[in-house]
Amino acid sequence: MNDIQLLFSLAEKTAFISGASGGIGLHIARVLAQAGAAVVLAARRVDKVQAEVASLRGDGYRACGVALDVTSPQSITQAWQSAQEEIGAPIDILINNAGVLYAERFLSQKLEDIERVFDTNLKGAFLLAQRAAQSMVERGSGSIINIASTSGLRAAGHLSSYGASKAALIQLTQTMALELARKGVRVNALCPGNFRTEMHLSFQENGLEENILQRIPMRKIGEVDQLDGATLLLASDAGSYMTGAVVVVDGGQTLSWM
Repeated sequence: MNDIQLLFSLAEKTAFISGASGGIGLHIARVLAQAGAAVVLAARRVDKVQAEVASLRGDGYRACGVALDVTSPQSITQAWQSAQEEIGAPIDILINNAGVLYAERFLSQKLEDIERVFDTNLKGAFLLAQRAAQSMVERGSGSIINIASTSGLRAAGHLSSYGASKAALIQLTQTMALELARKGVRVNALCPGNFRTEMHLSFQENGLEENILQRIPMRKIGEVDQLDGATLLLASDAGSYMTGAVVVVDGGQTLSWM
């Protein structure tokens, strides 16, 4: 392994990925495992998580799964403790990925949907990041990557609650980075644009995909493996001088909103 490969290596690291039962979370878990990390897949869909853990182990990677509801402080505490006990090591990297989206006009959004979006995307991310940071500060090192969105940087129709929750998550990322910089913990935000995941299906179902494509200079929806480089940069020693960064991966879509 050459010096550049070592820089991006996650050997002897442990990563905890929330919302890891599918989509971007599951893909990131596999990418981190391929880079050498032991991975903890955490999500509410325990059966799905365990199936993915079995797949990872079958491919020779070190992995375990835990049940996690990020809206519950008790669930977060239990999942974090269980993960460290099962994997046999402290957590070095948190991928704060759990999130929900409702594509609906502002005037039509229901209160229960708004509350679920903020409970998961903001409160849940806050509580899980806080738990991770407490553990990392004790050891003097760690990397937290909050999965935000380009919707938190620019306004988009039908995404009022989602965009507001992701904008708040970006602000939370920068505040955390400021407070934790001298404690050895880096905190960054990864802002994907539109990628082919389960969540993207809601745009297709609402007939919005063609409109989205017209706003992307590259004229294509992203594939999840196009997030690999940015993720490894923020998770590894290659990004050791990065904290408070907001890394956008969107095919230029944010530019078209200016």
